[in-house]
Amino acid sequence: MESSDRVIRVRRKKRPAAVYQYQKDSRYFAQIADSLKEAGARELAELGAEDVRPEFRGIFFRADKSTLYRINYLTRLLSRCLAPLISYACPDTDTLYQKAKQIEWQDFFARGHTFAVSGNVSDSAISHSKYAALRLKDAVADYFKESTGRRPDVSVRNPDILLNLHIRNDKAVISLDTSGGALHRRGYREATVAAPMQETVAAAIIRFSEWDGAVPLYDPMCGSGTLLCEALMRQSNIPAGVFRNRFGFESLPDFNGALWQQVKKEADGHIRQLPQGLIGGSDVSADAVGAARTNLMGLHYGNFVSVERADFRSLPALEEHVIVTNPPYGIRMGGDENLEMFYKNFGDFLKQKCQGSAAFVYFGERNYIKKIGLKTSWKKPIKAGGLDGRLVKYEIY
Repeated sequence: MESSDRVIRVRRKKRPAAVYQYQKDSRYFAQIADSLKEAGARELAELGAEDVRPEFRGIFFRADKSTLYRINYLTRLLSRCLAPLISYACPDTDTLYQKAKQIEWQDFFARGHTFAVSGNVSDSAISHSKYAALRLKDAVADYFKESTGRRPDVSVRNPDILLNLHIRNDKAVISLDTSGGALHRRGYREATVAAPMQETVAAAIIRFSEWDGAVPLYDPMCGSGTLLCEALMRQSNIPAGVFRNRFGFESLPDFNGALWQQVKKEADGHIRQLPQGLIGGSDVSADAVGAARTNLMGLHYGNFVSVERADFRSLPALEEHVIVTNPPYGIRMGGDENLEMFYKNFGDFLKQKCQGSAAFVYFGERNYIKKIGLKTSWKKPIKAGGLDGRLVKYEIY
């Protein structure tokens, strides 16, 4: 009997769980626009990250599980957070494939899960990012084909699992995207107008304005309302990921569902009501006003934000306000108006109707800054969405 018992025990023995790089050192990598790195590092520290280090193309940081979940749920500036699985010397695509195929991929994939791979290659013998990503995709697919007889499906549009491959100086890092897709996609944008501002850029503008709700905030050219939405979310403590159905960290082998629910419940508990009349905006376009109202209505207390149709030149005085706006330029104007005169008129509006206010104006095209005719307090470069823009602060006395 003893020997048969021993046989049964051997048969029931599970393979030892693989330990991945992020589990050994609790170190993650945040992708973020270069011009927002410094602010992103501060935000990470505020959310509980440790050993925060801005590096090439992003920010390294350490976090325990609850902090990683909190960062993904609350960050307003980061694009995504990556959990490194393995890193290794990678002189060629055969090495890339063979090493990737040794990962225990069933640790991350549930039955029927789809996946996608993004890749970035620099300063390496492997020079083609798309081909490198394809080799990683093949390694994952072949792993499952050989172990289960079935390949997982690839879904570029909405994958369950998003893998990231980064090769620099012939060193490969394979990571799982714990965000499960770009974090700037908040989920409130149901309607848009031409060239809408990226949500992370709008959030950065609100942050750089240091607006704390002590005075009203107004956007006189609100477009589809992205700045208004981000101001509302910040003032009312609405988590940036409140509409996200699923995060990539839920596919990690050590995911703790109860801990995630605890983090989420705590964050949601800080949501607070927005005072009436604190945030408002307007736009000359009826389509823009309709889009802004639609987007705001999806958010907590969005109905407390007033949006009216008006040309900024006809607005009443906005004294002792914080003004935030992204005026039309090139692509957004469609060439319908003399832009130099437009910006001169906007400068006159700030001078004549916004006394005692601070204005934070994002210029998608920098050459219009000098057309405003006001002295700048500071300028910050913000590069995003293919634009090399500047955020400019004006203090109007």
